[in-house]
Amino acid sequence: MSIFDIFRRAGYYHPMTQVVIVGFVCFLCPGMFNALNGMGGGGQMDRTTTNNANTALYCTFIVFGIIGGSIVNLCGVRWTIAISGLSYALYSSSYIYLNHTGKGSFTIAAGAILGIGAGVMWAAQGMIMVSYPREEEKGRYIAVFWIIFNLGGMLGGILPFAINYHSDKDSLSDGVYIAFVVLECLGACLGLVLAPPSKVVRSDGTSVVLVKYTNAGREAIEIIKLFLNPMMLSLIPMCFTSNFFYTYQFGPVNASIFNLRTRGFNNIFYWGFQMLAAYLLSFLLDNTQMTRRKRGLVAFGIVAVFFNCIWGGSLKLQLRYTHGPLSSTVTTDYPGGLMDFKESSRVAGPMILYMLYGIGDALYQNFAYWIIGSLTNDNQKLSRYAGFYKGIQSLGATVAWQLDAKNVSYLHQLIGNWVLLGISLAPMLYVVATLKDHSEDAIPLHVDGKSSNTNVHGSDVEKTAVVDSDQLTV
Repeated sequence: MSIFDIFRRAGYYHPMTQVVIVGFVCFLCPGMFNALNGMGGGGQMDRTTTNNANTALYCTFIVFGIIGGSIVNLCGVRWTIAISGLSYALYSSSYIYLNHTGKGSFTIAAGAILGIGAGVMWAAQGMIMVSYPREEEKGRYIAVFWIIFNLGGMLGGILPFAINYHSDKDSLSDGVYIAFVVLECLGACLGLVLAPPSKVVRSDGTSVVLVKYTNAGREAIEIIKLFLNPMMLSLIPMCFTSNFFYTYQFGPVNASIFNLRTRGFNNIFYWGFQMLAAYLLSFLLDNTQMTRRKRGLVAFGIVAVFFNCIWGGSLKLQLRYTHGPLSSTVTTDYPGGLMDFKESSRVAGPMILYMLYGIGDALYQNFAYWIIGSLTNDNQKLSRYAGFYKGIQSLGATVAWQLDAKNVSYLHQLIGNWVLLGISLAPMLYVVATLKDHSEDAIPLHVDGKSSNTNVHGSDVEKTAVVDSDQLTV
């Protein structure tokens, strides 16, 4: 019995196994980054350096998000994810330097490098998550990934909460950042455990990839076609909005009215409620008793109503203050000053609202991935679609972080988020309304005269695949 047969029988080549693996990679890399960002200012009292680092990050993310799918198609998933994971560790380590020198140049440069790595990683992750499952399983696979991924955010919230529980410092200690670096290095190594897509087979016997051959020229043409695709153009407002709200939620809210340990405490529930929301939404998105279009319309209604409600609640909260801590001596103008999680009478309402932010994020992004996954089953197209989504998403994040860096008022940032939501809904509804019950399916091959659904992905096979008439040799 070959090693391939042993792994196959153990379920290693099953799509769910691969989604779980990439989920844990993102648990340890982007999950830790989210936890750090969720602290507001990367855990620093002064958010200026982190805002500028995030701007640099998302500037490079725009470019490498859009071309990331093509890089994955050309180079395969394992090494691209592993190398990209190291960029997260570099970014977290830069805060140790910032703690000791007060100079933000290294953190900003590390942010730009992270944008390159993150763009490629998320393109690979998106391809795996939405192209590996069967059509009727996509909601569940997205939810499984989202749950594992957000465990990273929860752990990242627990670490600073526990380490800083008895501390009065305004910034995270070196120990927290070192813990993040170690976990992110482990995540990068875990990327090498992924199987080549050419060997991944669904439970119905079909392969997850089509026999297609790609090169840099073809990928360049396909990237240009993304900007001529009516569906992709319609989804630009959705993509742009999907991370725009992070800046407001993490900075003007979490970092501005809660003390340091309570920020970590909030993030435990912010990311935890995301897992619950993703799990519950998957039952709707995979409900085969309804047409795909009807499922999409119901999910669209839930997202639209929920986000309008939380922005309404945010407006009521925001009208009570205008700024967070400005220095070690000038604190927030929120009534009563910074809140601690033990002050139940003061903290309950704002903390519940912050938890609802997490639910909203999960609903919006899981639904966005489901829409993208409903457009096609072609893994190479989906890697480009996922990269396009993350690239335009990063453009929105770049604008959002820079607005906060330029000290745009909190109220205006909130209004901007609400307006962008409204703009994104109409074209999103158009795309959902045009969804078909079945996307394009895998192309059946004929190997030695017999029909087969086994396909090969040129960038991840170890030898060159050649299709000649009805013969397939590898």
